[in-house]
Amino acid sequence: MHNKGSFHPYDLRCEYKVNYLGLGERSPRFSWKLHAEGRDVRQSAYRLQVSTGGQEIWDTGKIISDQSLHITYAGPALGSRTRYEIRVKVWNQHGQESDWSEAAYGETGLLDQDEWRASWITARFEQSEPCQLLRKLFTLGDNIVSARLYATSLGVYRVYVNGESADDTLFAPGWTSYNKRLQYQTYDVAKLLASGENTIGVMLGNGWYMGNLGWNGLSQLYGNERAALLQLHVQYKDGREEVIVSDDSWRASKSALLMSELYHGEYYDARLESKGWHNKGFDDSEWTQVSLLDYGYDTLIAQEGEPVRIVEELQPVQVLRTPNGETVVDFGQNMVGWVQFAVEAEEGHTVVIRHAEVLDNDGNFYTSNLRTAKQTITYICRGDQVERYEPYFSFQGFRYIQVEGIRPELIATRVVAKVIHSDMDQTGTFECSDELVNQLQRNIVWGQKGNFLDIPTDCPQRDERMGWTGDAQVFMRTAAFNMNVAPFFTKWLKDLAADQLPDGGVPFVIPDVLRGRHSSAAWGDAAVICPWVLYERYGDRRVLEQQYESMVKWVEYIRSQGEQEHLWNTGFHFGDWLAMDAPNGSRVGSTPKDLIATAFYAYCSALLAKTAAVLNKLEDEVRYTELSERVTEQFRREFVTPNGRLASPTQTAYVLALMFDLLEEKHRPQAAAVLASYVEEQNVRLTTGFVGTPYLCLALSKHGYTDLAYKLVLQREYPSWLYPISKGATTIWEHWDGIKPDGSLCEDPMNSYNHYAYGSVGEWLYRIAAGLDTDVQNPGYKKVRIAPQISEAISYARASYSSMYGMVASGWERLEDRRMKVKVVIPPNTEASVMLPGAAMGQVVESAVPVAYAAGVHSVRQTEAGVQLEVGSGEYEFLYVFK
Repeated sequence: MHNKGSFHPYDLRCEYKVNYLGLGERSPRFSWKLHAEGRDVRQSAYRLQVSTGGQEIWDTGKIISDQSLHITYAGPALGSRTRYEIRVKVWNQHGQESDWSEAAYGETGLLDQDEWRASWITARFEQSEPCQLLRKLFTLGDNIVSARLYATSLGVYRVYVNGESADDTLFAPGWTSYNKRLQYQTYDVAKLLASGENTIGVMLGNGWYMGNLGWNGLSQLYGNERAALLQLHVQYKDGREEVIVSDDSWRASKSALLMSELYHGEYYDARLESKGWHNKGFDDSEWTQVSLLDYGYDTLIAQEGEPVRIVEELQPVQVLRTPNGETVVDFGQNMVGWVQFAVEAEEGHTVVIRHAEVLDNDGNFYTSNLRTAKQTITYICRGDQVERYEPYFSFQGFRYIQVEGIRPELIATRVVAKVIHSDMDQTGTFECSDELVNQLQRNIVWGQKGNFLDIPTDCPQRDERMGWTGDAQVFMRTAAFNMNVAPFFTKWLKDLAADQLPDGGVPFVIPDVLRGRHSSAAWGDAAVICPWVLYERYGDRRVLEQQYESMVKWVEYIRSQGEQEHLWNTGFHFGDWLAMDAPNGSRVGSTPKDLIATAFYAYCSALLAKTAAVLNKLEDEVRYTELSERVTEQFRREFVTPNGRLASPTQTAYVLALMFDLLEEKHRPQAAAVLASYVEEQNVRLTTGFVGTPYLCLALSKHGYTDLAYKLVLQREYPSWLYPISKGATTIWEHWDGIKPDGSLCEDPMNSYNHYAYGSVGEWLYRIAAGLDTDVQNPGYKKVRIAPQISEAISYARASYSSMYGMVASGWERLEDRRMKVKVVIPPNTEASVMLPGAAMGQVVESAVPVAYAAGVHSVRQTEAGVQLEVGSGEYEFLYVFK
């Protein structure tokens, strides 16, 4: 942050991104943060300016407003391939004017399809294997001042300019519903070009477009030919422009990468390498001419989500010799990415790297849970000095690798694991006095890293790795604490809308590669819940506008399903998937599926009504409010006795009824007591699955049973969140008993050790244990809610969150003599409601001042729960004796 005095705007962003290259939005939005010393600082006005080429094109003038998020550009229409400089200045509530912020930029991509001059090119030989190489030699003049390469592919691609990668992103163009939406990428390649001869090289692999997807061995789900589309625009100092495009003058060859599959790994024969193929001076006279593919441009969109990158590296923790005689490397962390290795051997020598998440009960390498996924890298040496290899188009889920072909004593210095995921800003931290809970938080974050690779996958290792809607929906609020997931989910939700069926049904997975399998309750409800979470967490109204039609279609689909009005009691449902109370031999919990489906029907129609209110669709607000009320009434008639007991005596049934406010007010205390008794009858253990678990602790805390929620979270015996940690877990498991108490492993066919759904308890850690939340009436942390619920079971808890306004923090610590310390950070241009639990008004001091007189404190009142404060921005430290 550049300091321009005590009060200034910084971190100016365009559509969530700093200096956006390849912007495809014609009405982009701008957001900024305020740096301010002291307390209770608010923005009273702002002025935004946008210019291009030194010419100002839009000046808002001084706008009286406290808004600093998502200010929509309203100037002249933006042009393609144009860089726009953005700057902002602000005024505080005292009329103090800041300096201009540092300039940021948004540079548009190709906004109109008719600007594509390039042709789709392909090499028509053995399309499934091996990977293809494409190249073009061309000549440029002197004095290049700018160069932009726009590129995409059918398949996945890497692009090189004069032998160098165009940038550090991976798995382009990403995974979308390709037949409807295909992203292109924008690269700044000016520094890679030179006057005279230059070369562009492209490597093409199968990826999601053509490769194996799903557990049925299917491939070529989107098409049967790989292809590339590239367009390079070079600007010279004298104003001239030169355009190099993919066309039939390009040359093609097979590569040394003989097999590359997302699930299965890669087979690379270095003896077949065309050394220097992507550089100038290479002789491609024996290469073949490319063919043109008539594919068109109508599905092309600019890159929307965050790109995938190598984000960190892990070194080996130890090299093991298993009882079976396997040489195995332990990286100490279950992760997603790949291994780079080095080898020095004779020509034809083979190195094989296999990947696994765990060792079995005997300490041997365990891969049965991968099903048909091979996760194997095979490398054939060319035999000259030290050779290094890492995959191009395949990723693996693993903690352990089995190595063949590198001498055991050299392995520790010859391998490194590279962690790969969508490169989202990490925004949240949580910690407390219990180190196992801290490990749980780390496991949740690592599960998110491993499964947020361009789409939110269920698991990253076996022959699945799909965008399961239910998993994404239950984990999303936790995800939004840990990382900035707004662009990531905005992209994915557009694919959900694109793949939604004509009748409004929502596929189980997005993008939809299971074709014809769709519309389970709690899974399809992602269509409504996920946009609402983005609005709630980021104040993003536009995502509601974009998804509104999809949200309505989903609720109307449910309305059309029930055999009885306002009840959803038909069709296939996953139910409370993998619940502990499932009958023997079943993966579906005991909670009736129609109870779950109707509960989500009521919840989603209520969220849709709230969405309609936000968007000023008043008739829809009335319509869906009434619908939700009628579904709730029908839920009570069908599933609740006159005395308020649920027909289904399961934890999940009570959790949903309490969490979604489906019971009459008078029955809720009794229902909460029943839920608590069910937990206690299990010796403080859960019996919930994918549907009930995310809400279990929240429902208990909402109704006065926070002590029991803490006991659940801190439970170390199976089944619990901490039990897997006792078995060495470094990510969240799919099953509560992925490794059983006796050391044996759960069922092979469905036993992922990196499955984030149960990591949804992270929301409770942030919101309840640390007490950090946003006020839904003032979303995106415009108004912060600080309300920690304190337990004797731990001595402190604290969380921080880097919001769109700046850092928010909440933490409490129990001191000696029942004294309590609560520390809070509220960013400028926001305010907060702060609850000090167990406090008496006359005994609270803030920075040694009686709280009623503390700077920034607007109001103080005593409640049964403690002292309730309304405060402005700033850092606060409250001390009091806990009642």
